[in-house]
Amino acid sequence: MIFSAFSDGRFDLAGREARCALGKGGVIEADAKREGDGASPLGVWPIRRVLYRPDRGAALQIALPVKPIGPNDGWCDAPADPAYNHPVAHPYSASAEHLWRADGLYDYVLVLGHNDDPVVPGAGSAIFLHVARPDYGLTEGCVALAKSDVEALLKVAQPGDAIAIRRA
Repeated sequence: MIFSAFSDGRFDLAGREARCALGKGGVIEADAKREGDGASPLGVWPIRRVLYRPDRGAALQIALPVKPIGPNDGWCDAPADPAYNHPVAHPYSASAEHLWRADGLYDYVLVLGHNDDPVVPGAGSAIFLHVARPDYGLTEGCVALAKSDVEALLKVAQPGDAIAIRRA
């Protein structure tokens, strides 16, 4: 199944419309995506795996590959680093986002298959589907949904499913 996020803030959640937030830089063709541009890459991105905060709920019983995160988990966003667009452990010598966040945005993280096979340095990292801010504030290039909508997606998503980022 392909779940679709639209540039006008709509998300097709298995036939039910939900609200979503996309990148503060708008949407951009995938081949024009650059690290730090704040844009969400247009295209269809497979859901690789799900990361979650085990201290904020029960272990996930879902069909997708799943892994709990811990306080030292991060994601490298330094284009020149060999671990670019891969998980790392903090402290880390290069720039890397912290996955263990107090604000709840990464309570659930669906890792999307953007720029991962092969990884192209500088072509964008950490493109996730994650929990939205209460005001649906714009992201750094990810797709964000209400926590309840992420949970609903996790209940129906299967291996091989994908998230499409599309123009409205």
